[in-house]
Amino acid sequence: MAATDVLVASHEITYTYTRSTGPVIGAFLTALRDRRIVGVRTADGRVLVPPAEYDPVTSEDLSEIVEVADEGVVMTWAWNDTPRLGQPLDRPFAWALVKLDGADTGLLAAVDVGSADAMSTGMRVKAQWADERVGSIRDLVCFEPCQDAHAAEVFADPDKSEGAA
Repeated sequence: MAATDVLVASHEITYTYTRSTGPVIGAFLTALRDRRIVGVRTADGRVLVPPAEYDPVTSEDLSEIVEVADEGVVMTWAWNDTPRLGQPLDRPFAWALVKLDGADTGLLAAVDVGSADAMSTGMRVKAQWADERVGSIRDLVCFEPCQDAHAAEVFADPDKSEGAA
C-alpha cells in the first residue's frame, strides 16, 4: 500500500433500542404531558422536583409521587443574552432555578421576561405549556412572571425568617 492511499469505510452509528423511563421519571413526563408537575418525596419528607429515583442522602429507592404547583419562586438566575439553536426560546431569556409551591428543590428552566432588568430573585413565575404535549421536558416551554410577580417575598428559608407570625 502506498503512503498516500486512504482507507475509507462506510459506517453509520445507530441506537436501535428505546430507553424505558421507569416509574418515577415516567410519572414526571406523563404529568408534564397533562400540564401538571410532580416530584417525589424523600425519606425525610422533602419533595424533589424534578423527581429522582434514589434519595440523594440515603440512596434509598424513591416512589411516592407528589403533585406540586406549576407556579413558584425564582431562587437564582442567569441571563442568556444570545440563545443558541435548540434552547427553549429564540430570544434572550433567563435560566433560573424555580422552587415550585410544594417542592423543596429548584427546577432549572427558562424564564421569559423580555429583559434582564425585568428579572429578579424572589419573583413569582408560572409555567407556560406547549400547545401540543407529548410527555417530554419540552412540554414545559418556560416560566413567565405572574401578574403579581414582583409583589412576592424575596426568596428565603422559611425556617430562618424573622418576624414570622
